[in-house]
Amino acid sequence: YLLVAAKHAGVDRIYKAGSAWAIAALTYGTQTIDKVDVIVGPGNIYVTLAKKLVMGTVQIDMIAGPSEVLVMADDQADPDYIAADMLAQAEHDARASAVLVTDSERLAETVNDALERQVIQLQRRQVAEQSLKSYGAIFVVPDMDTAIVLANRIAPEHLELQVADPFAYVGRIRHAGAVFMGPYTPEPVGDYMAGPNHVLPTAGTARFSSALSVNHFLKQTSLIHYTEAAFRQEAEDILCLAQIEGLTAHARSVGIRLEK
Repeated sequence: YLLVAAKHAGVDRIYKAGSAWAIAALTYGTQTIDKVDVIVGPGNIYVTLAKKLVMGTVQIDMIAGPSEVLVMADDQADPDYIAADMLAQAEHDARASAVLVTDSERLAETVNDALERQVIQLQRRQVAEQSLKSYGAIFVVPDMDTAIVLANRIAPEHLELQVADPFAYVGRIRHAGAVFMGPYTPEPVGDYMAGPNHVLPTAGTARFSSALSVNHFLKQTSLIHYTEAAFRQEAEDILCLAQIEGLTAHARSVGIRLEK
């Protein structure tokens, strides 16, 4: 499938390389690998740290950390669904984060019970249990307005809206890598099928960054053109600013044009 997709996309070279040394090869080039301008995509902690080291020499998409999910749920939500979705993140990594925010104490208790029942059935039980112990949490808040405030403050990689009417809340979500709406949109739908890129900002960086997209491969160049009339109209202001900064060559660059 990958090769077919690459052919359709016009890819003409594929290098069989991985981990941190692949990042180094792509950044600086080798006898067989040409250096590139942009490196994107997920990886383990070694890949992530390698990308961090070369950031600035090349452009990267983001510094993505361990996976995380925040489930925002009301008292209508299914506790078994929520527990399963939290464990779907917890099994990734002992440092993964799975959090529930709800205004229902009853739901919080039943989800906690469901987690205890379901985690013992996992092949990666030890990883999931360590994740829940270290980075899992269930928050009971006074109301769903408070839940929205908390969700925006955490700015999770994955935000599930397990509420009666997710469309009533989504417009108030400002910070999340991806939002999964309703009981039949669990996070694995985004992993495998839904369509949007699933390289997402983590660790609160959804406050200022977005999912990997074609925009990461685009850049902008400013085009500036002044007519002589427009230049003469603003030249004195430009001269004033240059003189205030003490940049006499800047001022001269403008002034010499006023002399002719």
